[in-house]
Amino acid sequence: MPQRSPKATSLARLASGWAVGAFGFVVVMLGGWWFTVAVGVIVHLGLLEFFRMAQFKGIRPATKTTLVAVQLLLFTTQAIPSDVAAAVLPASGAVICGWLLLQPQTGTIADIAASIFGLFYLGFLPSHWIKLRALGDSGLALTLLACFLIVATDIGSYVIGRRLGRRPLSPISPGKTVEGALGGVACAMAVGVIGGLWIGWQWGWLIGALLGAVVALFALVGDLTESMMKRDAGLKDSGDAIPGHGGILDRIDSYLFVPAVVYSLVTLVLPLLQR
Repeated sequence: MPQRSPKATSLARLASGWAVGAFGFVVVMLGGWWFTVAVGVIVHLGLLEFFRMAQFKGIRPATKTTLVAVQLLLFTTQAIPSDVAAAVLPASGAVICGWLLLQPQTGTIADIAASIFGLFYLGFLPSHWIKLRALGDSGLALTLLACFLIVATDIGSYVIGRRLGRRPLSPISPGKTVEGALGGVACAMAVGVIGGLWIGWQWGWLIGALLGAVVALFALVGDLTESMMKRDAGLKDSGDAIPGHGGILDRIDSYLFVPAVVYSLVTLVLPLLQR
């Protein structure tokens, strides 16, 4: 089979990147069930890739049960009061463990851990995108700002890392550098300043800059966490769903930890600072 030229690969990467970005922007703008269904499809595909990595390590997670539990969690987050949605997580965990108990070959600690982590990693964490988008009049602005901060982190890390990167950040991802990580934080803080002023927060420039720094750090943790799992499974990419980018998880890893942090900051910490 002939190898694709680097130019063709770059064009495919650019085209698919723009297509994914446009799709994300449209569903965020639509909100409601459109947004929830889009999140559900994305995390379903991402969870399949996660379980594939686990199976490369000889782990036998409760794949089907966890896939259903994740969709139920997302559905209840959109449709039902938060207290009821919150109850889905522990109930789903118990059902997953029960399912593993009923298998002909009883589940192991690794099987339970992979299943429960999958529920948390690609269910509980992404459900905060739905919560964030549903935050009244500010939900759209906050969701867009969180996405823009992640994009700024990625661009800043890539550009600064290529130009100035000298010191490796982590052996998990040899291509990442300390300088690149700092560049990502700086770019996210700059976008955060603009976002804070745009939303109209009191001391918006300062709060926005701090939010940008926090988002950049958690986006980096998300990126490195997925890299660590791929390295452990002996895989270069989590899949091949997106031309030039690899799998779904390769594309959304930075977006998994961020929404829970942003949601907590704007609902718990920000009101205290605005007094």
